[in-house]
Amino acid sequence: MMGERLDVVNERDEVVGQIFRADPALRWRDVRVVNAFLRNAQGELWIPRRSPHKTLYPNALDVSVGGAVQSGESYLDAFRRETREEVGLNLNEVEWRELAAFSPHQTGLSSFMRVYEIRSDVTPEFNRDDITGGEWLTPGQVLARIAAGEAAKGDLAELVRHCYGGKE
Repeated sequence: MMGERLDVVNERDEVVGQIFRADPALRWRDVRVVNAFLRNAQGELWIPRRSPHKTLYPNALDVSVGGAVQSGESYLDAFRRETREEVGLNLNEVEWRELAAFSPHQTGLSSFMRVYEIRSDVTPEFNRDDITGGEWLTPGQVLARIAAGEAAKGDLAELVRHCYGGKE
């Protein structure tokens, strides 16, 4: 079996092993991920739409940046890599901050995760293999669209609520 290797963690987010991402035994609650929102001066979030060829959540709304932390990588290293790969931004050249750290054992979220915010008033040059487009929406607009039945990646609504409270 080949592909991305991820660290398996225990309930305290301590590494206890590794697993290949493609392994059918993978349980997302036992691995680490990073997510980030691009947020502009008006408080809107850049919300991309996943491409139709994605295995999980095709054509769904998503976080601005997201991905698995690879084996041996720190959350920050994964955030830097995913930000560069998905939206073409270098964290040394933008303002950003960590918003939260979550455990799947204490929330309804899928994995251990760190969530970040990148300040930007510019629509990013996104990876067109993974993303078909995106729009700037308030947290309330994101939640309203999901509540109205628009497809969204599993953790999106809960992350918006936890990080922004669903405010306009």
